[in-house]
Amino acid sequence: MTAVLTRRPGLAKIRSCGSPLHLVCLGLVALVVAAALLAPWVVPHDPNAVDLGDALAGPSAEHPLGVDAAGRDTLSRLLLGARTSLLGPLGVVVFATLAGVAVGTAAAWRGGWLDSVLSRSTELVFAFPGLLLAILIISVYGEGLLAPVIALAVAYLPYVSRLTRSLVLAERERPYVSAYLVQGHSALQICLRHVLPNIAPVVLAQATINFGYALMDLAGLSFLGLGVPPLTPDWGRMVFDGQTAVQHGYPLSAVLPCVLIVLTVVAFNVVGERWADRVARRTP
Repeated sequence: MTAVLTRRPGLAKIRSCGSPLHLVCLGLVALVVAAALLAPWVVPHDPNAVDLGDALAGPSAEHPLGVDAAGRDTLSRLLLGARTSLLGPLGVVVFATLAGVAVGTAAAWRGGWLDSVLSRSTELVFAFPGLLLAILIISVYGEGLLAPVIALAVAYLPYVSRLTRSLVLAERERPYVSAYLVQGHSALQICLRHVLPNIAPVVLAQATINFGYALMDLAGLSFLGLGVPPLTPDWGRMVFDGQTAVQHGYPLSAVLPCVLIVLTVVAFNVVGERWADRVARRTP
C-alpha cells in the first residue's frame, strides 16, 4: 500500500514569498512606510517643542526614548522624521526613473547619432560625483530638500538609462516588435503598450535599490548640515543635532536615527535585490 503525499497550499505559498530575511525586510519596509504616513496622527508630542529644563533626559513614561539636547521628544521626531527621510529618496527615484527610462528607450530605439549623444552625455554624468553636485547646488540655492533631490536624481539617471537601454535593445529583437511594425503601429505605441510593461519589473527592482542609496546620501547631506532646515524632523539631521548629546554621554538621540537609517537602507536593498532575482529567474 502506497502512501500519498500531499503538499499544503499554505506552506507552498509561504515558501514562494521568499527567505525569512526577505520577509523581515519586507515587514520593516512596510512598518517604516506606515510610520511615515501615520506620523502626524500618532506622534505623542510636538516634535519641535523645546524644553531646556528637561534636556538630555533618559527614557521615561512620558518620553519612552528620552529627549535630545534641546528637550525635544526623540520618539516624536523619529516618527515624523520618517516622512521627510522617505519623501526625499522617493523624489530622487521617481525623477531619475522617469527621465532615465525616457533617455534609455530613445537611445535604444532610435540608435545612430542619438544613441551616441545620449550615451556619451550619461557617461559624463558618471564622472561627476552625485554628492559633490548636490553640495554645489545647495551652495547656490541654500538649504532645503528640493536642491539635493534634483542633484541626486541627475546623478542616478545614468544608471537607470543604461539599464533601460540594454533591456529595450533586447526587447526590440523579439518577433512581436517586428509584427507590430509590419501592422503599422508607431514606435511610441509599441514602446508604451508593450516594451515598457515588459521591462517594468526589472526597472522597478532597480528603483527599489536606488531608493536605499538615495536615503543614505540624503541622510549624509543632512548630517553635514546641508539638507533640510534645522527645525525639520529628519533622521540625518537628528544625527547631526545629537552630536552634542553624544559628547555629554547621552547617545540615544543620535544612535537611534543611525540605526533606523541603516536598517531601512538594508531592507530596501534586500527587497529590491530579491525582486530582481525573481524577475531574472522568470524571464526566459
